Amino acid sequence: MQIIDGKAVSKAVKEQVKKECDELKAKGVTPGLAVIIVGDDPASQVYVRNKERACEECGFYSEKYALPAETTQDELNALVDRLNKDEKINGILCQLPLPSHLDDKEVINRIDPKKDVDAFHPENVGAIMIGDYNFLPCTPAGVMELIKSTGVDVSGKKAVVIGRSNIVGKPMAMLLLHANATVEITHSRTVDLKEVTKTADILVAAIGRAKFVTADMVKDGAVVIDVGMNRDENGKLCGDVDFENVKDKCSFITPVPGGVGPMTISMLMRNTLTAAKIQNNIK
Repeated sequence: MQIIDGKAVSKAVKEQVKKECDELKAKGVTPGLAVIIVGDDPASQVYVRNKERACEECGFYSEKYALPAETTQDELNALVDRLNKDEKINGILCQLPLPSHLDDKEVINRIDPKKDVDAFHPENVGAIMIGDYNFLPCTPAGVMELIKSTGVDVSGKKAVVIGRSNIVGKPMAMLLLHANATVEITHSRTVDLKEVTKTADILVAAIGRAKFVTADMVKDGAVVIDVGMNRDENGKLCGDVDFENVKDKCSFITPVPGGVGPMTISMLMRNTLTAAKIQNNIK
């Protein structure tokens, strides 16, 4: 069993992004990212801080808009409209979840698809579906990088995704399919879930239930990717996979923390770089 080091893979991605950013700067272009956070959700605050730090590491220009929880939809929409027009800003990210009185769908649909570095806009989602895209959702794209780092060829493998969210599960399945895996998506209504997951050469868990995946659900020698970020009974960070129980059955496994998490932010940096290139007609 080998542990996939998300921090190391993430660092390599960011180093490549920084190198390309320096090349863009030499042409007079600095990639710019605007991050919007509404309210004071502690997990969101941590993510936003990490994104600011990553922008610094990669040499990007960044702006942060920390709005009070009582911000209205009109105020939020007006900010997005302004950032859509701002030439310094190549990528706009609105940190989800938003407070309950705000409509996240309305905000996502309002972001210019060329600046939608989360790849949540319906236009970008459709592009991913047909395999002709500029941006990929950050977490699934990070998972693909982690699988690539193992040297395992996805083509022809059986991949099972646990979870069907728009942010991870569905796009994850599409990316695996584009890489020629045979893909099955499972979820809370799947009959005999264990029987399905046991057939997976590549198993991706993204359901948000602590230590849900146990050894009897995993095929010997499988690659196991844990997208979950939960707290266990002792308040300690853990994933959707019962790591201690499962690790000796796999060929490769990601830890939590230190697996998929760091990748999400480095893929956001890559998307922002891509956006800057597209908006400035740089190949």
